[in-house]
Amino acid sequence: MVAGEASGDLLASLLLKGLREQGVDWQGSGVGAEHMAAQGFRADWPSSKLSVRGYVEVLRHYRSLVALRRQLGDRWLAERPNVFVGVDAPDFNLELAKRLRVQGVRTMHFVCPSIWAWRAERVKLIKEAVDHVLCIFPFEVDLLERHGIAATYVGHPIAQVMPLQPDAAAARSALNINEAGDGVIAIMPGSREPEVVHLLPRFLRAAALMLKKRPELKFILPAVPALRERIDALVASHGKGLPLQIVAGQSHLCMTAADVVLVASGTATLEVALAKRPMVVAYHMATLSWWIHQRKRLQPWVALPNILAEKFLVPELLQGDAKPERLAHEVLAWLDDGARVESLQQELVSMHQSLMADTASLSARALREVLDA
Repeated sequence: MVAGEASGDLLASLLLKGLREQGVDWQGSGVGAEHMAAQGFRADWPSSKLSVRGYVEVLRHYRSLVALRRQLGDRWLAERPNVFVGVDAPDFNLELAKRLRVQGVRTMHFVCPSIWAWRAERVKLIKEAVDHVLCIFPFEVDLLERHGIAATYVGHPIAQVMPLQPDAAAARSALNINEAGDGVIAIMPGSREPEVVHLLPRFLRAAALMLKKRPELKFILPAVPALRERIDALVASHGKGLPLQIVAGQSHLCMTAADVVLVASGTATLEVALAKRPMVVAYHMATLSWWIHQRKRLQPWVALPNILAEKFLVPELLQGDAKPERLAHEVLAWLDDGARVESLQQELVSMHQSLMADTASLSARALREVLDA
């Protein structure tokens, strides 16, 4: 298995857990992290090796990534595993899967690449590279099967973890936040260093602007432990005087405690949606990476709640639009419109229900069917 990033590690661990529960005696190795290791997987390389985003950023690590992919391919062509499962990280995993499949190794990919949003041309590579795709969104199965690619909907694991009715009061109590009516804004600038560097200064300047209009506001920032020093430095430079509580991890607790979340585009937007919280979505990257990304986009939305709803449920401020003034305005707009918040939350409950399934069992069963075919 090769699992990219923390989210891939979680997905892979559910598949491994499902195999154990179904009585399958397996041995696994490759690229992973702590959740996979807890299931008995041998992570010879950490998932953080693949935590690179953006075209320019990938170029800086290109040689080491290609070398790792070649090394993995050589190793598994010699060992001949029963199946290779690439988990997310499609730019890395699909080429590796293609090389293995051509030589007779069965292959699967967990998380359908977002061909419905951008880079639709990748469907050809998916068809060449994998025997079966495990999908976390229900509409993806029909799309892949129209192209002759076998697929199974296994639900989104985060939808199983997060409650349909989140308890904001309990979350605030756990974070020692006063329940006396002060507005709470969660600041979530991403889990990768380039995201944090690009977005956190903007988010902190937006927070300062909000504070001028609403002096009672409080801010919480769930910090990825590996980036804590960088985050502290950025806060010292751009967030002096802010009533800001920095929390080690616990992003779900922080978003549940918040009235509004200012969040980087990515998986976190779905997590905020499942917490039933209004949000303002932002993103900023290197100019060249953004230009290439825009040329390959197929939809007007980038935030997962908007993509799933096929409309702008929540505002998106991207690249040049991610200005502190606009970010502050959109966050305060949520605080001033209770009816809009209530309407959003009703839609998010329905979205949550549509994503609930037994991911561990369904993904394990699909893998066994591939092996038995």
